[in-house]
Amino acid sequence: MAKGNLQTILIIGYVWPEPNSSAAGSRMLQLIELFLAQNWSVTFSTPAQESGHRYPIEELGVQVCPIKLNCDSFDTFIEDLQPTMVLFDRFMMEEQFGWRVSKFAPNALKVLETVDLHTLRKTRELCLKNNTVFELSQLNSDLAKREVASIFRCDISILISAYEMELLQDHFKVPKDILCYLPFMLDPISEEQILALPSFEERQHFVTIGNFIHAPNLDCVRYIKQEIWPILKTKLPKAEMHVYGSYPQQKALQLHNPKERFFIKGWADDANEVVSKARVCLAPLRFGAGMKGKLIEAMYNGTPSVTTDIGAESMHANLPWNGLIKNTVPEIVDAAIQLYTDKELWLQSQKNGMAIVNQVFPKERLGEEFLALIEKVSSNLEKHRQLNFIGAMLLHHTMKSTEFMSKWIAEKNKSPLSNS
Repeated sequence: MAKGNLQTILIIGYVWPEPNSSAAGSRMLQLIELFLAQNWSVTFSTPAQESGHRYPIEELGVQVCPIKLNCDSFDTFIEDLQPTMVLFDRFMMEEQFGWRVSKFAPNALKVLETVDLHTLRKTRELCLKNNTVFELSQLNSDLAKREVASIFRCDISILISAYEMELLQDHFKVPKDILCYLPFMLDPISEEQILALPSFEERQHFVTIGNFIHAPNLDCVRYIKQEIWPILKTKLPKAEMHVYGSYPQQKALQLHNPKERFFIKGWADDANEVVSKARVCLAPLRFGAGMKGKLIEAMYNGTPSVTTDIGAESMHANLPWNGLIKNTVPEIVDAAIQLYTDKELWLQSQKNGMAIVNQVFPKERLGEEFLALIEKVSSNLEKHRQLNFIGAMLLHHTMKSTEFMSKWIAEKNKSPLSNS
């Protein structure tokens, strides 16, 4: 794709990009770097408060402009900017700002970065909480209606998971033409990088890492502490469990127990360093969706992992896993012991992880395919929208309901009584 065909990109972020805190932050940075590599002008706006760990995207050449929820100032902002493409970071941002984009920049390509299917993640969480078996019919919630409606209203929706692509098409009947499968875009791992990694003998202990605010991560840590580690620590009396992640709250910190060799380490200044020093990544996720950054980091750092079917979902195509995939406590414990003690299995698992990174997540090819899709849809945007009647219908009703609700809130916020 020739550089420069789309000059002005507006990203409306749900949060500030924090690539060292979450997989979503890493993903946003990947997209920003892809756009900048085309010599496109990129503006990032978010109503979220600044965070201490946010990435300095200004240093990359990104323009940063604050925006407010339910405020007419956004209308003037986007009308002046007239972006050729708007990327919504999660469906909640499309709900808030999508109708304004359609009204004041109607020719802008609207792209939704789903991050993961919130409906799938929340439904799985509810099933775990209620101890019920997950069934597709349980997905038909109010949250699903909001999320799928947002997908229909956009010109392209990015899915990071192949399973979620199939789910949207088969269960929710979303046309393939408005969906784009785009997993993590990763640089290939070279032989030199592999040789520079710590060896099996140089590594010790178990590690897991992830943002503690993300519910699947906190549940995973609790699961390890309460059900897996009590058995595993007796089988491997010299091993320790190291838990890293941003924003550890009290309910996570209280799991810290040095006597049991279970350490809540909190924020890691260098995630690659702590993961590469560990022998095994232990990540038995019981619910979730999308891509799991901790498992990608494990592969990149040559650290085999033990995870579940949900953890490995859409992470490795049909290639052998970077370790072992198990779903019950006894199986997870046995798998962790095997990987920790069997050097031959460990080395083969490490090779599997490298192959997954290089074959499933090739940065250059995936980026080119995404850019080609952007060009194809942008060059024939009117026809593309005509073929998406459901999206047009939903947008029509959204602009009649959400627009007036938002205007009512905006007027209410202007009233002196609103601050009393």
